[in-house]
Amino acid sequence: MEVTLRMFLIVCPLVFLAGLVDAVAGGGGLIALPAYLVAGLPPHMASATNKCSSVFGTAVSTLRFLKEGRFHRQAAAISAVTALIGSALGTRLNLLLSERALHYILIGLLPVIALFLLFHRDFGLDSRVEELSPRKVQLLSGTIGLVLGAYDGFFGPGAGTFMILAFTAFAGFDLVTASGNAKVVNLCSNVAAFVTFAFAGKIIWALGLPAACCSIAGHYVGSTLALKDGARIIRPMFFVVLALLLARILWDLAVG
Repeated sequence: MEVTLRMFLIVCPLVFLAGLVDAVAGGGGLIALPAYLVAGLPPHMASATNKCSSVFGTAVSTLRFLKEGRFHRQAAAISAVTALIGSALGTRLNLLLSERALHYILIGLLPVIALFLLFHRDFGLDSRVEELSPRKVQLLSGTIGLVLGAYDGFFGPGAGTFMILAFTAFAGFDLVTASGNAKVVNLCSNVAAFVTFAFAGKIIWALGLPAACCSIAGHYVGSTLALKDGARIIRPMFFVVLALLLARILWDLAVG
């Protein structure tokens, strides 16, 4: 496929923005994937090339969180394994069921999440994980990975955001540590998808590699903000991601 200057001008700035948002609160694919589609890539090539750019950016922000020690080793490892299992199950489920019912559930759920965050301004400021036994943290982390991995395989958009929220709400992590845990999981799933797409020959490398540089820059800036300002920057970004996800769902329902 021929890559034009117009494609670069559309994709690269939006992929940078997607990387920044994704590093802070997840959900960067809600910006990046439409950018590739608007640029004129067919859906399967858009998904593949998006994985090419996102996997490198996610690796950068993940390594920065790991370097700063802002993750929980056991929780991240367990949820990464169960998320891969859940993703495989979710993908198979997608072949059997329609996404339409999930769309309606999310339309009702997203405003509730937004209102919860709006009225609980202390959400994720402090860690409560010490109040739980190590075994319970492991069980919760495995469940979060399995359930949201299945969601990722079945539908996908916003999975990283939901994982950060779940790690904070149920396992008691502060938002920054929850974000670090989620990035480990996202990196594992992105690498698996990237390798699959690469061997299938679906990636437009001439566009994906320059976009990967933009993604790396976006993730670097976003992870710097998240590590420096913590919940103060992560919480507002949640509202952006939730609004984008709601818009995506309404669009899918309108055109589907």
